[in-house]
Amino acid sequence: MFSKSAKTSKTGSADIDIQGKPAVPSVISADMKIVGAVQSQGDLQVEGTIEGDVTSRNVSISGSAVVRGSITADSVRVAGTVKGGVTAKAVTLAGSAKVDGDIVHQSLSIETGAAFEGQCRRMPAPERTVEPVKIPLLVSSAAE
Repeated sequence: MFSKSAKTSKTGSADIDIQGKPAVPSVISADMKIVGAVQSQGDLQVEGTIEGDVTSRNVSISGSAVVRGSITADSVRVAGTVKGGVTAKAVTLAGSAKVDGDIVHQSLSIETGAAFEGQCRRMPAPERTVEPVKIPLLVSSAAE
């Protein structure tokens, strides 16, 4: 009833639990138009229009949505229209997507029917650092 693990704190427009997972995505509804940059540390669902750059963790552009600006996120799914670049680890273009801009990605999926005008480049994978393993030397004396 009064458990400490159920506490949440508000950050931006999304409720964030203690583990940093968003409770619900922030939604730009179909009747909303935003002029200017949009930044979120959680998930963003766009159903309206954004004229400006978008930065978020996960971005979903619905079929009726329009974004005129660049999108930077960990994951981007486009079903609507994007006029600008997309940079994300994982990018998915649904069959109804229209993208006019370059895509930088680690993983790219384009469904049949999607319209893509631009260049796509694979994002360099993060460098793995391998620490050397120290092996102890066994030294025996000849006097033994």
